[in-house]
Amino acid sequence: MNRAPRLTPALFVHAERLLLQLLTFDYPADGVLSRYFREHRNLGQNERGFLAELLFSILRHLRSLKARCDGEATQRHLLLAALVMQGYPPRELELVARPAELEWMGQIEGFDAAGLGPAEQLDLPDWLYEKLVAQWGEAEVLPLVQALNRPAPLDLRVNELKSSRKAVLERLQADGIACEAGRFSPMAIRLAEKPALSRYPLFQEGVIEVQDEGSQLLGLLLAPRRGEMVVDFCAGAGGKTLLLGALMRNTGRLYAFDVSEKRLSNLKPRLARSGLSNVHPVRIESERDIKIKRLAGKIDRVLVDAPCSGLGTLRRNPDLKWRQTPEGVAELTVKQASILAAAARLVKPGGRLVYATCSLLQEENEAIVAAFLAASPEFRIVPVARELEALGWQAPGECLQLLPHVQGTDGFFAALLERRQG
Repeated sequence: MNRAPRLTPALFVHAERLLLQLLTFDYPADGVLSRYFREHRNLGQNERGFLAELLFSILRHLRSLKARCDGEATQRHLLLAALVMQGYPPRELELVARPAELEWMGQIEGFDAAGLGPAEQLDLPDWLYEKLVAQWGEAEVLPLVQALNRPAPLDLRVNELKSSRKAVLERLQADGIACEAGRFSPMAIRLAEKPALSRYPLFQEGVIEVQDEGSQLLGLLLAPRRGEMVVDFCAGAGGKTLLLGALMRNTGRLYAFDVSEKRLSNLKPRLARSGLSNVHPVRIESERDIKIKRLAGKIDRVLVDAPCSGLGTLRRNPDLKWRQTPEGVAELTVKQASILAAAARLVKPGGRLVYATCSLLQEENEAIVAAFLAASPEFRIVPVARELEALGWQAPGECLQLLPHVQGTDGFFAALLERRQG
């Protein structure tokens, strides 16, 4: 276990500078941190870990921290308030706090949060709290959001082309990495902590990949078979692409479509490590690209991991709740409907499509699927419970809904659709 670095004035200055950049919400938080760390290579691994954990904690609890600061929510005050709430040793806080701030910090610790409104207590913007309550009800929203406000664990996926979960568990434990088998995916391993894996032999050899267990279930739901033609319609950096290729046992043909050349470039080193040779990355201009139209009616299985609000991933991306807006979500639903319609044209009779998001909102999930089915009578929905029984898991309802406080995964939604024969 890495020891937390000593809190010094210099480290506190780095935190102030980073928080100033993060609170503009112009760019994703993880990208801001990555760029800053590249520019400040003198920061050690423990210092980077400390800064990331502290700053992400502030993003998770930004609204209630601002309330505690009572109109004095400068970068300094937010940082000091967060450190107080984390129980940081007073002796170390005195190294970075000004004399006038010490008394103020005592008031922070004694703040009574009971007087805050429910959205403030749960650290959500009002619009998102209202949407979640309307959809889930107040009783369910409380544990859901409490889980979303905690850091996500680190999950791995075993590349079964190269090893077995049993063998990888034994190797990790022998190397002093505490871990356990995942609850649902037969390839999942959950680590007790978050060690740096980039130089770990099993990672470099392509035996393991970092992938949330919920994300793994999306590929298992699609269930591609040997020798099939398969499309990952919104491949991104390719985590699910690699899973699909392994499930196909490196046979058939797997297209990885994405509009971003950069994301597809990030797939290439992962692809090389994986040992897969059946993956074909293809950059497309949009869902209406001619490269897609040429494959119409020819594909056995299609995965649509649609661009979405990402509100099911707040454990990893807490800035999203402050960066997203109702207007932004409405724009996304138009895009989602267009992408699903285009991807469905690829599916041959008897073929299947999984529409998935990492959103918690019905308007991005059930509503998109319902509108598609109403306009596309050649498709039917396949209840997920029947498909996931093979994993020994009873998933209620027609669609898959994963929640952090229930399954311990990110908040994923998935619907399995099948094109009718004839």
